[in-house]
Amino acid sequence: MEMDSMECESSTRSIQNDEIHHNGTYHFSSTKNHGGAAAAAVVTNIVGPTATAPATSVYELLECPVCTYSMYPPIHQCHNGHTLCSTCKVRVHNRCPTCRQELGDIRCLALEKVAESLELPCKYYNLGCPEIFPYYSKLKHESLCNFRPYSCPYAGSECGVVGDIPFLVAHLRDDHKVDMHAGSTFNHRYVKSNPREVENATWMLTVFHCFGQYFCLHFEAFQLGMGPVYMAFLRFMGDEEEARSYSYSLEVGGSGRKLTWEGTPRSIRDSHRKVRDSNDGLIIQRNMALFFSGGDRKELKLRVTGKIWKEQHNPDSGLCIPNLSS
Repeated sequence: MEMDSMECESSTRSIQNDEIHHNGTYHFSSTKNHGGAAAAAVVTNIVGPTATAPATSVYELLECPVCTYSMYPPIHQCHNGHTLCSTCKVRVHNRCPTCRQELGDIRCLALEKVAESLELPCKYYNLGCPEIFPYYSKLKHESLCNFRPYSCPYAGSECGVVGDIPFLVAHLRDDHKVDMHAGSTFNHRYVKSNPREVENATWMLTVFHCFGQYFCLHFEAFQLGMGPVYMAFLRFMGDEEEARSYSYSLEVGGSGRKLTWEGTPRSIRDSHRKVRDSNDGLIIQRNMALFFSGGDRKELKLRVTGKIWKEQHNPDSGLCIPNLSS
C-alpha cells in the first residue's frame, strides 16, 4: 500500500548495528528472500547443548536420500532396494532418485521395524533441544519445539526467511528496511490524504528493543465490510510463554476523546494474519478515525501512543506489579 505520510516520533533512540544481541544460537535458511528471489540455505555458527545422535550406521539407513530427514513408516523402496520416505515418493513422481526405476508400491517392512524400535533426537538438537522421542511422537514434538527457528514476522510480503531472533532482527533492518528503536514507549503519527480508499497492506512495522527483548509494532489499514478499518497491535519476538510476562497499551485520541487498548503481546509464532484476523489489538473504525482527525474529515490524521512493560510478581502480596523501566 502506498503510504501518504508516516512518522515515528519515539522518544527513544535507534538501535545501532552492534547493539543487536546474539544469544549464541544461529540457524538460518530461506526458500525465498523478501523480494521473492530464490535464496540458498545458510547455516552458520551452530552451537548449543549437545544432544546424543543415533548411531551413525542406523541413522544413515533411515535418512531419506531426497529430503535427508529420518524416514518413518510407510517407507518405500524400488526393485533394487533403494529407499525413500512417503512424502518424497510423491515429489519424485514415483521414480527412484538413485536408479531412476519405477517405485511402485513396495514397502520396506524391515526398515520400518527398525524405525519403530528407535528413539531419535529432535531434529533441532544442534540448536539446543535435548529431547529424544520414539519415532511416532518425534514429528509432533518437532512441530511445537521451542528450539525450532522462527519465521520472518514481516507482513505484506511472502518472505520465507527463518532463523533465530538476532538474525531476524538484522534481516528486518537490512532487507525489509524496518525502523529500529530502543525503549519501551512510542509515539506514531499517520496522515493519509484519502481515507476512503485503502488496500489490504501493512502501513508500518517498527521493532522496539526493551527489557532485553524485541517487539514488533504493527499498524495496518485493511478493508472490513464496506469501509476501511485501522488497527495496531504488538507481537513479541519469542515464544508464547515468555510473551505472557509482558503487557502493552495503545492509545489514540483527538477532539477531547480517546480510545485505549491494553493487552498481552502475541508471539511471532502466531502469524501476522492470525493475530490481525483475531482482532487482538487496537481497532479504529473509519468514522471514529475521522472524528479523531478533526477538521473537515477529508484527511486522516491519527496519533497513536503506547508503552510496553514487564509484569513483576510480588511474592508478599501475590500481585503483579508493572515494571515500566527498560
